[in-house]
Amino acid sequence: MSDSDSNSTHFGFKTVESTQKAGMVAGVFHSVAAKYDVMNDLMSAGIHRIWKRFTLEISGVRPGHQVLDIAGGTGDLAAKFSKIVGAEGRVVLADINDSMLKVGRDKLTDLGLVSNIEYAQANAEALPFPDNTFDCITIAFGLRNVTDKDKALRSMLRVLKPGGRLLVLEFSKPENELLSKVYDNYSFNLLPKIGKLVADDEESYRYLAESIRMHPDQDTLKAMMEDAGFARCEYHNMTGGIVAVHKGLKA
Repeated sequence: MSDSDSNSTHFGFKTVESTQKAGMVAGVFHSVAAKYDVMNDLMSAGIHRIWKRFTLEISGVRPGHQVLDIAGGTGDLAAKFSKIVGAEGRVVLADINDSMLKVGRDKLTDLGLVSNIEYAQANAEALPFPDNTFDCITIAFGLRNVTDKDKALRSMLRVLKPGGRLLVLEFSKPENELLSKVYDNYSFNLLPKIGKLVADDEESYRYLAESIRMHPDQDTLKAMMEDAGFARCEYHNMTGGIVAVHKGLKA
């Protein structure tokens, strides 16, 4: 069922009014923004850098391209794309959360990446860009927090150029049952404790763990992308399916 088929949606394991979710998610990311990079390294033992590197490798981005990084947060992908597209290209780092966007802007400015990066506080469901603007769109670890994923996918398709590609990097469903049990134990027992110790925020990281479990599995997300109008959709599992990157093209 489409997120828009009901007035309710999921916030982790809770059922909430659809109109409430964006504000609740905003509260989570306002809380975690300052420690986001540190927690990413701790939660994944640094492996998130490998996941993002693979996403970059299959992006097809070249010098002069226009790239949109949705839910770009603290700018890991945007920084890499900035160097690839060069002076003739453009990277837009977009995030619905102004706290995350500020952290990302400060981080990339400190890295000296100012000439070809723009910033936009934007909702993935209603992207404020003209049709057929971008050669590539990425959304890394952000789609699961979107209230209406179907609407967001259609919005992404609209602003892609014909032949452009969407890459969705997201936590997914482990392929192995034993790995799944180990991962569940880590996510629900250890992760919130790390969040409390490092970021003084146990509840936000409990939500993030729950949101991973509520996110569509690999084949369901692939079908959603196809329903939204993307062509040649496929996905690549990484780390046993804990994470997957989905790719789709605009015909």
